[in-house]
Amino acid sequence: MKKLTILLILCVTFHAYAQKVTVNKKSEKIKSESTEGYSTALEGKKEDVAAAFSRFLKNLGKIKSAGDYQFVEGPALGGTVYSTGIVYAQTDGNEEKTSVWLGIKAAEWTVNDITLVETQLEKLVYQFGIKFYRDKIQAQIDEGIQAANAVVRQQQRLTNQNKDLTIKLSNNAQQKIQLEKSLEANKLENLVLLQKIENNKKSQDSVRQAGEQIKKVIEMHKERQRKVN
Repeated sequence: MKKLTILLILCVTFHAYAQKVTVNKKSEKIKSESTEGYSTALEGKKEDVAAAFSRFLKNLGKIKSAGDYQFVEGPALGGTVYSTGIVYAQTDGNEEKTSVWLGIKAAEWTVNDITLVETQLEKLVYQFGIKFYRDKIQAQIDEGIQAANAVVRQQQRLTNQNKDLTIKLSNNAQQKIQLEKSLEANKLENLVLLQKIENNKKSQDSVRQAGEQIKKVIEMHKERQRKVN
């Protein structure tokens, strides 16, 4: 029960309000150059957000790391694979809040692609924020389901235990009845035996007295016999 209580407490310690994803235009320094892009701040540990962001970016193509940022060359954006151009990504935060960022260097893209690509990057940042929160809530839902299943199992164990205890109690009551009957029979038998012992003593006294009378008669006959001449 102690483990179950701890699990239930863990399952309810999450934000009850709806989390909103807001995307802002932001520039970052990449290779000492200002790079335009989009960012969103999320509630979560940096290591958790960074791991989820890396998995999300795999949909764009092969991710490469370079110091404090990641990048994807020839990315797939909005169903289109761009043979040229690079998408840059960064993650920054702490134990409570973390921001993710996607951006491009205009000089690395053709002029006709820049506006469309920037739009796609804004969508991707927003989509990641939504996915991160939904996945986080899904994990809480899964924990809740586990807790609910644990409660059901515990209820079933207690129900089965109650059935076993009820059967044992019934058997115990029957044994008690039998023992009480045996005790009454034992008391009655005890009284009968005591009476028989008393009767036996009286019978022994009567027999002893009869025996003594017989001995006296025999001695009397012997005495008469001796007097015959």
